Amino acid sequence: MLTAALGQTESDAHRLQLLARFGPPKDPASAARMLDALVQASLDDLAQPASGGTLQRWRTLSEVASFDLSVAKLFESHTDALAILKDLGDCVGFPRGSTCGVWAAEVPDARVIVSRGNGPHVTLTGRKAWCSGAAHLSHALMTVWCADGTGPFLAKVHLQQEGVRVSREGWNAVGMAATASVDVYFAQAAGTVVGDAEDYLRRPGFWHGGAGIAACWYGGSLRLAQSLRDVARLPAGGGSKDFRHAALGKVDLALTHAAALLRSAAAWIDAYPRADASALTIRVRMSAEDCATQVLQQTARALGAAPFCKDEGFARMAADLPVFIRQSGGERDACAVGESVATGDNRCWEL
Repeated sequence: MLTAALGQTESDAHRLQLLARFGPPKDPASAARMLDALVQASLDDLAQPASGGTLQRWRTLSEVASFDLSVAKLFESHTDALAILKDLGDCVGFPRGSTCGVWAAEVPDARVIVSRGNGPHVTLTGRKAWCSGAAHLSHALMTVWCADGTGPFLAKVHLQQEGVRVSREGWNAVGMAATASVDVYFAQAAGTVVGDAEDYLRRPGFWHGGAGIAACWYGGSLRLAQSLRDVARLPAGGGSKDFRHAALGKVDLALTHAAALLRSAAAWIDAYPRADASALTIRVRMSAEDCATQVLQQTARALGAAPFCKDEGFARMAADLPVFIRQSGGERDACAVGESVATGDNRCWEL
């Protein structure tokens, strides 16, 4: 694999060996079983972002993503939930062995409303959209709102309780199918609020976690690039080998750029853990998205239909990656960075 581009540790190798015993997930249940296996083996214990081990955390996410993006989506969300609770000083966390997800997407017609109980204990009513792994996770950490519009708050929710109904609505994608990011309905379900309104968004770790997604996109790009490199090594006639090498050269440049930015961003975050990392995170995500787009285009043009039809792993990754990178903010992200640059100085451009 091209995973040497970001490095590998003994724990990473153990994760991949464990996942390889399962093989690629065929459905949401099998993806969830892989997450559970990682949790039970304590392989979800990653360095806290901005604690000095940010790059190693991202390396791990990239490694899992290079195996399978649906598993990586669940694993990243689970480990992000653990990091968020530490950020907010929650000493209780989730029960040992829990598998959890962060459900923070906000859709205009899908909002969960809290009714206050005793202390942090609340009841939840409403619909939450884009709930990855909902049918098989044990817990969720999700954004919720008060009826008067105050929020968002974060609430911890045990999913195996009356008042929680996981639907089959809202997810018809072929790519990332094993995440089953469906709608979930809450009817007076019990939850526990963590922190105050907007604490989730105000903490520096919000942006650190957002950059971790880029490492997953990068890992998916690596998997596709490896297929191109493997074919480029084979004898070919009629000038086709030169074409494959040209495609591989473009892919190498895209990966090198993205990896360099991931490394420098991780170092900056560790050096300045309380600083505003919003512009940096958006740059990292835009870079990883551009890298994935370039890798998808070049591998498809150079390899033709064969791997899409005959290589199950390649075909799944090629279907999953375009869906996953649509978690990007697109032009909104570009606009945010442009505004930051326009109103700031140009030191970020200096060599």
